[in-house]
Amino acid sequence: MESKHDLDLDPNKDDLPLRANTNHMLVRHYVLDLTVHFPSKVIGGSIVLFLEPGVVSSKQGEPGSISNTPVQNISRVSSKHDVSSPITPEPNKVIPPEEPSCLSGGNDVSSVLWGDESEEFTLVLDCCDLAVSKVEELDVTTVPDLKKLDADQQHAYTDHMSSSLVQRMVSMSSVCWRLQHELYVQCSRSPAVHNAQPLRFHTDQWSLQIRKEGVCFPHGFPRAVRIWYETKPTGGSVRWTKDQDGRCCVYTMGSPINNRALFPCQEPPVAMSTWQARVRAPCDYTVLMSGENQAFPKPEETGFLQWDYYVTMPMPASTFTIAVGQWLEAGVKQPGFEVEKTDKPSVKEPSFSLDNNSQQYVCSHMDYPCRFMLSDARAQTVIPHRIFAPPCHLQKANDMVLPLLPLCLTAAHSVLGVHPFPRLDVLIVPSGFSSLGMASPHIVFLSQSVLSGERNLCGARLCHEIAHSWFGLAIGARDWTEEWISEGFATYLEDVFWSHVQKLGCIEAKEQRQLKALLRWRRLSDELQNSEEELQVLRPNKESTGKVSESGASVVKHALNPGKPFMQVHYLKGYFLLKFLADQVGEEKFRDFFKVFVGKFHGQLILSQDFLQTLLDTFPGMSSGGITLETIFSDWLDTPEMPEWLRDACSEWLRTPAVQEVKGEVAKWIHFSGSGGKGSKRKRAGPKVNFKELSPEQLVLLLEFLLEEPKLSLSTLRLLQTTYNLQTQDAEVKHRWCELAVKHKHTAAYRDVEHFLIHDQAMGVYLYGELMVQEDARQQALARCCLATIKDDMDQSARSVVEEMIL
Repeated sequence: MESKHDLDLDPNKDDLPLRANTNHMLVRHYVLDLTVHFPSKVIGGSIVLFLEPGVVSSKQGEPGSISNTPVQNISRVSSKHDVSSPITPEPNKVIPPEEPSCLSGGNDVSSVLWGDESEEFTLVLDCCDLAVSKVEELDVTTVPDLKKLDADQQHAYTDHMSSSLVQRMVSMSSVCWRLQHELYVQCSRSPAVHNAQPLRFHTDQWSLQIRKEGVCFPHGFPRAVRIWYETKPTGGSVRWTKDQDGRCCVYTMGSPINNRALFPCQEPPVAMSTWQARVRAPCDYTVLMSGENQAFPKPEETGFLQWDYYVTMPMPASTFTIAVGQWLEAGVKQPGFEVEKTDKPSVKEPSFSLDNNSQQYVCSHMDYPCRFMLSDARAQTVIPHRIFAPPCHLQKANDMVLPLLPLCLTAAHSVLGVHPFPRLDVLIVPSGFSSLGMASPHIVFLSQSVLSGERNLCGARLCHEIAHSWFGLAIGARDWTEEWISEGFATYLEDVFWSHVQKLGCIEAKEQRQLKALLRWRRLSDELQNSEEELQVLRPNKESTGKVSESGASVVKHALNPGKPFMQVHYLKGYFLLKFLADQVGEEKFRDFFKVFVGKFHGQLILSQDFLQTLLDTFPGMSSGGITLETIFSDWLDTPEMPEWLRDACSEWLRTPAVQEVKGEVAKWIHFSGSGGKGSKRKRAGPKVNFKELSPEQLVLLLEFLLEEPKLSLSTLRLLQTTYNLQTQDAEVKHRWCELAVKHKHTAAYRDVEHFLIHDQAMGVYLYGELMVQEDARQQALARCCLATIKDDMDQSARSVVEEMIL
């Protein structure tokens, strides 16, 4: 077992521990059976883990040794897949929906008696803020259908038979995934082993540790384990709040601690697993999850509805997502959902046939029913999709998001090919959500901030989140510190997809990308000047990136830094690295390479060098031009500095026609402020200035340039507001307008500032700091008033950052 010294964190540090010993034991499949209790703000029930010994089969690894090998069970990829829905037997009632279960008794062991130096093997799971009541070994030999897998009766002893049966079940070919899922469910409901030694467990701040008496090696540890637990109302993985109509809801909000406060799991990305989940919620609530099937709720005698979801593609546990609320679906004449009758046959997913030509296509990932192998999936430009929102935003979702989504999906398919996931739900989340969007398999969360103004912000954000289906989800980072692999790629592809949606010509698309590049360069420059250097490095672990301890445990550097969720360096610097690389080989060739790379690496975890070396091998001329893996690391990934190429490119972007047009308008406004905008009636009646109409991106740049002016007259600010109808613009424009109002103490616009801080929480965090820095009593009172109004509904990270600014 890892020594306490190696895994305890320095309280002055902000690293996140990943304690799961994935090199000793891997979770291959989870079966969750949970009930959502809104009165007590608790999710309770059980989770069953189906385990397989990892690559390290010794008793316990000695701390300090390093492994650079990802743990993945690579099997032959089948050429045929069963893509119909799994059979889901009726459940045993594991927990009464009316009230949370009583967490008393159990086999918990105090820290005094636990002993870190035990000779027994310890299964370590990532876990915090969970109340665990019992851990038990399941007797899977009681499942008749499973015993048929051991038809040759090789294992006469029950212990060996149980391990053998589970091993055979988790190793079943993806051709049989439907049967495999049915067996998982049946096994999850099997009784605990009779008269067996109990499984003892112990929890600390970051982990759940489980032992079986007398078992000293992973191969002797139970392969099917059921954990009974409840979440805590203050747990950091889910957010209990109210939607914009004041109705209760709960959702996973992309916490820095991921899902370890929702269920005990293995958090390291290499722990790729599948899952099934049954979730019970009150009958007027809709349960959305990151499952690949569209669930139809079934009624229970208790008045609750049960929702069943599953996935067949192995994914890290951090990608599991749930949202439970009284959401309504856009585009549906009579809001609500279809309740599955007990005598109604299961609704099956569309059946895809395999193209004969697919035999030539060989996937490199572990065995699962892969859409890249299916001819119908390759031709499917738009996957089935739905949009959900609270009632007050349903019309906006219907008018803006619903028509944009298929256009964005089509654009993504035209660039990258096969959609990795078979369906997509989009949910407009509560106002306290701290980001403009978040992508998970089969579901995207969108902030209400994207619903205002023209469609540009909403469309670009949809494109960004859809891009994560390929980069971030289907292809993930093997080391979480390399966030640029997800965010940099999505930011780059956002522009490519959005140009396709707008049907821009080559010149128009290039000018738009240059304008956005300039805006991002300005944002990056500001961030690099106002943040800690160690947070600006895209590969903070440098040559140790991807390496873990002998057991598989590691830490994620700076993951718990409260300001990190609001930094964009991984988005922006990663995006600029990709622009630099595209500049070397040509935009069109670079985009074509993306599709080839996706075809080779989908379903796998990568490090920076996997992408970069593949690119260098594909375009050998780059190396002869002095661009090598080492120079990219030193210039872009391992340093906080601004690369020289980026400084030079910025001067080119400043000369583009769209930017020159903005500069011309800025000159008009400065002239107006200096001559005709000083406030007297005589001067306000002077010659009328004709201001040009600007795109939303140009308007953002205009306001940023004006923010650099030391003084603007109040009449200039008033005319700005009316000329561009700033209150009706998108959130990016309104943000800059609020900054102008704060800087120049334009009190008539303070209501706009208040509205922005309350309704655009995903973007307003640092506006609080600007209100405080000028030491103006009225502005400081406004900041404190807004915080008092929304603090109970704010994201915890955002709240802590704001409170540090103003309290």
